[in-house]
Amino acid sequence: MMKISDLQAKDVVSLSDGKRLGQVCDLDVDMENGVIRAIIVPGGGRFLGMFGNSQDIVIPWSSIVKIGADVILVDLRTEPTYLPPNSSSSSGGY
Repeated sequence: MMKISDLQAKDVVSLSDGKRLGQVCDLDVDMENGVIRAIIVPGGGRFLGMFGNSQDIVIPWSSIVKIGADVILVDLRTEPTYLPPNSSSSSGGY
């Protein structure tokens, strides 16, 4: 079993170019079915993941290739979705 806090502690890395995208800041959860639809990573330009006007990156759960001890590898063959700054997701995140 994995806790949300376990996901938050891992770096999210793009498999195609090895670029570090950040750490998980939120989840998009389907409350009706009890499944995670996507992980959300803060966009660049933020200080401590809280201050700034960057767009969050929404990475579909299906794009996750591997969740390792320290890293979440993602395959972003298509352009990820971006949330506008300071938007609140209706996902029921944590």
